[in-house]
Amino acid sequence: MPISTRPSAYGCGHSEIVLGDALRNHPDIAIATKIGLGINSETRQLTGPINAPETIRQTIDASRKRLGRDRIDLVLHHNNELPVDDARPAFDMLAELYEDGIIGAYGWSTDLPESAAAFADHPGFTAVEHAANVLKPASNMVAAVENLNLLALIRSPLAMGVLGGKYDAKTQFGTDEIRGSNPGWQDYFKDGRIAETYLGQINDTRDILTANGRTLAQGALAWLWARTPNAMPIPGFRTPAQVNDLCGALAHGPLTQDQMNEIETILDRPDEGPSKAA
Repeated sequence: MPISTRPSAYGCGHSEIVLGDALRNHPDIAIATKIGLGINSETRQLTGPINAPETIRQTIDASRKRLGRDRIDLVLHHNNELPVDDARPAFDMLAELYEDGIIGAYGWSTDLPESAAAFADHPGFTAVEHAANVLKPASNMVAAVENLNLLALIRSPLAMGVLGGKYDAKTQFGTDEIRGSNPGWQDYFKDGRIAETYLGQINDTRDILTANGRTLAQGALAWLWARTPNAMPIPGFRTPAQVNDLCGALAHGPLTQDQMNEIETILDRPDEGPSKAA
């Protein structure tokens, strides 16, 4: 069972401490974490991008200490658009840490096919995290990762909650929330409401996604599993009920090819996924 954490975003290291305490007696549970942004765990503030090899080693050592583990199962470089040449020293260091047994595998969190392929021949390079969902299928990324036979960790599988079934046309977010502040890197929400285009697409495909007793969120995950066998969606959650709903998708499995084809005849959406969506 894998669990993903992101120390730079989730409490500046606090999430790793919580997971380390909770999973101390469960070595069978795999943990993935990220590097790429420096953190101050005392002030819980970000200190800027990191890419220097020695800093990466120190960052991973700090994560191991917080997690209480000698080895981290998977480490992802979380710098989406870092040029390949600039990233090379970092991935050379990750390969070295893999050879030393400090990390079990590593990869890149990126939405660029050329970046996904750049270090696929490095020993231990196993995974790529990228955005994809039924509204934004990220066809080029899916094909690139599948052709490289890498694990696809799917970010934004529920489109920031648009596909979660909780929000509707009446839902309004304030400007103090990410869904209400109109950040340039996402277009799922406009002025605090789900964008009309996506509302229409969900309404048009809801019956297919929720067929056979699935919830909308379960249908969104089922679409990804049918899209590529390499997909491991990593949806966010806050409550036990959400966890139960997401785990319930496993009992249903992927959509059928007929259902996938029907969705494609209905939807008119951009081929590529968001470049920076979390």
